[in-house]
Amino acid sequence: MAMDWDKLRIFHMVAKAGSFTHAGESLNLSQSAVSRHISSFEEDLGITLFHRHARGLILTEQGELLFETSSDIFTKMMAIEGQLSDARDTTDGDLSVTLPEFLGTSWFGPHIGDFHRKHSEIELTLLLDDRIFNLGLREADAAVRLYKPEQSELVQKHLAGISFVICASNEYISRYGIPRKLNDLSNHTLIAYPDQALVPYKNPNSLFEQAGIPITKNPNMILMNSISTIRQAIRSGAGIGVLPRFMAESLPDLQTILPDTKIPVIDMYFVYPEDRRHSKRIAIFRDFLIDLVRKTKF
Repeated sequence: MAMDWDKLRIFHMVAKAGSFTHAGESLNLSQSAVSRHISSFEEDLGITLFHRHARGLILTEQGELLFETSSDIFTKMMAIEGQLSDARDTTDGDLSVTLPEFLGTSWFGPHIGDFHRKHSEIELTLLLDDRIFNLGLREADAAVRLYKPEQSELVQKHLAGISFVICASNEYISRYGIPRKLNDLSNHTLIAYPDQALVPYKNPNSLFEQAGIPITKNPNMILMNSISTIRQAIRSGAGIGVLPRFMAESLPDLQTILPDTKIPVIDMYFVYPEDRRHSKRIAIFRDFLIDLVRKTKF
């Protein structure tokens, strides 16, 4: 018996979503239609693929095996689609790029209009998220990452080293004064990343480690998991924090303090799968980023 590919696709989406309803939203089908397709598929195969529960669906052992196989199939199909698209002698089409939220809002965001005017044939999607998207599974076409990727199947282009500064607002300094040495920070309100939060780059709290100041159970600490929001908090006079130099120096109401304190530089890379190396859209975006880096004081 030949396997019904349409039913396999629906099964794959249901297994990923964990429910008929959520899969139906992605497939533009009703919950009942999805359920009927799965029941028919199970009947065709003569096996049960899901345990039905009030809270959702759980794959059976046979379902797990089929889902693992279908994931491989659809991943390869998406890769082939990308390669076929890249092989066309055109730059028209979709391009999705993932990058950390603060880079999107504070660095690339103001230049999106410029990119679109120059390359309106590219349908650009920016995925602003601190989590790492799986490029091999085509969660995105390319990524800006703040660490050197170890996967050999990824092409990587070093863009810049991002420097950091300790800063406070003019308002905060006028109220509480400037700390003259690292130990003085313990007498100030400080803004840091929560310990268990997903971080955009390695060790965003390195300053406070140097100063021997605990992050948790410290009434002088304000914790937030967004660099962009930390910038707003510092600007409002809430306390002292660490920001990328390019973000801090663009704001005249902030002052750099403790300039001799060393904060580790973070390297920024543009990465994409090796099998997308012929993509004209990725090359255009890469070159735009390189030009933008030249204009930015990191």
